[in-house]
Amino acid sequence: MAPYACDPAFSRGRRHAEPPAPTRNDFQRDRDRVIHSTAFRRLVYKTQVFLNHEGDLFRTRLTHSLEVAQLGRSMARSLGLHEDLVEAISLAHDLGHTPFGHAGQDALNACMHEDSDRAAPVSPHEPVGGFEHNMQSLRVVDELEERYPAFNGLNLCFETREGILKHCSRANAQWLEGREPQGVGQRFLLGHSPSLEAQLANLADEIAYNAHDIDDGVRSGLLTLEQLEAVDLFDRHRRAVLREHPSIKGRRVLFEAIRRMLSEQVYDVIDATAAAIRQAGVGHVDEVRLAPPLVRFSPPMREASSALKRFLMLNLYRHPQVMATTQRARQVVADLYRVYHEAPEEMPPPSAADPGYSLKRRVADYIAGMTDRFAIREHTRLTGMRLFD
Repeated sequence: MAPYACDPAFSRGRRHAEPPAPTRNDFQRDRDRVIHSTAFRRLVYKTQVFLNHEGDLFRTRLTHSLEVAQLGRSMARSLGLHEDLVEAISLAHDLGHTPFGHAGQDALNACMHEDSDRAAPVSPHEPVGGFEHNMQSLRVVDELEERYPAFNGLNLCFETREGILKHCSRANAQWLEGREPQGVGQRFLLGHSPSLEAQLANLADEIAYNAHDIDDGVRSGLLTLEQLEAVDLFDRHRRAVLREHPSIKGRRVLFEAIRRMLSEQVYDVIDATAAAIRQAGVGHVDEVRLAPPLVRFSPPMREASSALKRFLMLNLYRHPQVMATTQRARQVVADLYRVYHEAPEEMPPPSAADPGYSLKRRVADYIAGMTDRFAIREHTRLTGMRLFD
């Protein structure tokens, strides 16, 4: 490993002390705990862009997380970073996502802000404000998983938890700092950077969803290869594929163009990041945290990636068919929130370990833990409406 990589032998540790495992380092152990968690299994039925029942081959949050982990490990190896830590962060980064992807998150956040009891005292055990899936992912691994007799959560290492929490409001950073001085919330108060492994997992996430959203968009029929000719990052590879293999058609063209696009982005990140590390002169993870973010695209690739994101926003995420599904998904989440808030007995009783969260937080935790299909079934049971076939 490079001297600026995270080293499990010098980890900042777990919130609850545990003896080391005889055959695995602490970051490997974190990865394994994530894979065996209930929240990880639920990702198989949580939306990426298309609902799970809309097609067997569309990405879900689970397959997305696996693709992020693969890309992250590949780049980490070339940069001398700790592959197991990148993998653990990548696999855990979406554990707090609601059903129905960002539509569910937005609806749940709106419900919590509009809640009539928002002025009521908030339990010191819970975050402040509304709902945000990064904070919820941390909450899942710190509090909500119930697998061990001595503590709540998965008791992951600081470095893994730091990578999971990609974004955080100042209010929640202050709340985290109050509960865990010099912990994962501190960098948001000081303006510091996370580890290079955390930065790399974050960029691998962007690379993965841009690529597989092209694939799923074409598979769905909402995007065409002709439309994608407007995206230079994709189209120059499509044209190269056709020059080299003039007889191939259809999905082979798509797959090969995406594969080459991914490779170009991966090599660009490796080169641009290595150059940024050399220029910054960092030689230790503590110096990384004091430096500006160092994992990056080159400027031309950043612009090309941003152009692809703008194309996908306009032509896929805001496609009328996707927007219609999004609106129904928002209604499912909002209706469930209202029903559970008015009739909390419809939810399972709090666990024995529950420290007394507010009702709106318990409702949010319950809904956020649902898969798409369970949320749809519950909505039909509680409201009598069928919004999805």
